[in-house]
Formats: sequence, structure tokens, C-alpha cells
Amino acid sequence: MGNVYLAYDYPVLGAFWTVMWIFLWVLWLMVLFRVIVDIFRDHAMNGWAKAGWLIFVIILPFLGVLIYVMVRGTDMGKREIQHARQQQDAIDAYIRETATRGGTSHADELAKLSALKEKGDISQEEFQRAKDKILH
Repeated sequence: MGNVYLAYDYPVLGAFWTVMWIFLWVLWLMVLFRVIVDIFRDHAMNGWAKAGWLIFVIILPFLGVLIYVMVRGTDMGKREIQHARQQQDAIDAYIRETATRGGTSHADELAKLSALKEKGDISQEEFQRAKDKILH
């Protein structure tokens, strides 16, 4: 008879507390990983400082994360914004490079240069300079 009423044996408040603890656990993991990513992302810290913070955060995670956020937390957002800008700049540069190339590959450009050289429109020296520019 107890198995039939299994859903009623778990009170609503108990379900609420379970959901709350799961939420807090997930939130804690997100903060922990965010701090670890920030440690590696910070270019102002040297390797020993990064290693020290990482060891502190791994060995004493609650205290380590709390102290890290108190000491270095104000710049975490700045580093996140800087990283996002760098990614956006890289994407923009890639798009500009692709658009200015007009969809042609290096092989196509070299073939056009070879055709120009064979016609006599450019000299061997001009061909070599243009080829070096395309390849580098």
C-alpha cells in the first residue's frame, strides 16, 4: 500500500528544498568555473600567481572563491568584456579579409599571376614580389 502513495510521501516543501539545493549547487559550479577561467584569462598575473590562486581555489574552494572575488572581482567583468572584444575583433578581421579577397583562394591568385607573367604583362621580379605578398 505504501508504494501506491509514494508521491504523497514526499511533501511539497521537501521538493522545494531539493530544487533549491540543486539550483545552489549548479550556481556554485558556475561561479567556481568562472573564477578558474578568469585566473587563466588574466594576462597581468604571472604564472606563479596563477598557480597559487588555482591551488587555493582547488584545495579550499569556498574560501578560495570568496577571497578571489573579494580581491580580484572588480576586474573580472573588465577582463570578460576585453575577451569578448578580442573575439569580435578577430571575427571582424576574418570577415574583412574574406570579403576583400572576393572569395578567391591563394591558388587562384597565384594562377592569375602566372598568367600575367606568361603574357609578359609583369616581369619575373614583379611576379616574385606579388607571389611573396600573397603567400605571406
